[in-house]
Amino acid sequence: MKKVTGLGGVFFKCDDPEAINNWYAKNLGIVTSEYGANFEWRDVDDTSKKGNTTWCTFPKESEYFNPSTKPFMINYRVDNLVALVEELKKEDVTMVDEISEFEYGKFVHILDPEGNVIELWEPKGNFE
Repeated sequence: MKKVTGLGGVFFKCDDPEAINNWYAKNLGIVTSEYGANFEWRDVDDTSKKGNTTWCTFPKESEYFNPSTKPFMINYRVDNLVALVEELKKEDVTMVDEISEFEYGKFVHILDPEGNVIELWEPKGNFE
């Protein structure tokens, strides 16, 4: 079973998200919305399939990365989140929550051995 298929997003906390977003827009051309910036790409094996990688800032007091105390979170794209979660549970990987489903895909959060929260994402329809 293929587990991680790519990088879904990079999220990090900062003292002033608006100022940081403005700095990145001015100096690096990364234009954000309230959900960050999305970098679109095409699947190398089937260029008719599109995907995206998200870059987003969060206020330093955000609890979204809890229980991790780290100021960042990585989101990885996966093919079959339900099957992967079953495998991870067998390996005693710490599960932060249960699978949640939204219009854009399924998500779950786990912890690595150093307490970094990891977000796993199965995009709706893979590459929609």
